[in-house]
Amino acid sequence: MEKKSQQANEATDLSFEKAIAELTDIVDKVEQGEIPLEESLRQYEKGMTLIKHCRTVLQQAEQRIEKMSLQDDEPAEGSE
Repeated sequence: MEKKSQQANEATDLSFEKAIAELTDIVDKVEQGEIPLEESLRQYEKGMTLIKHCRTVLQQAEQRIEKMSLQDDEPAEGSE
């Protein structure tokens, strides 16, 4: 369980772009059969952690955009 926690911490330290690059690398290696089964499983776990991190980053960005959109829609004070 500690390994998953460590992977999660490492993933959250990555930028969205770096996490996507790592995911791409993992997918390439697994698809090409360059790594043994046990390592493939470890890479799969790491990939799932990276995907979770990327989803979180995207959700946070979406929330920020929605918040900015709502602020733009509000009438300026004293303009009514």
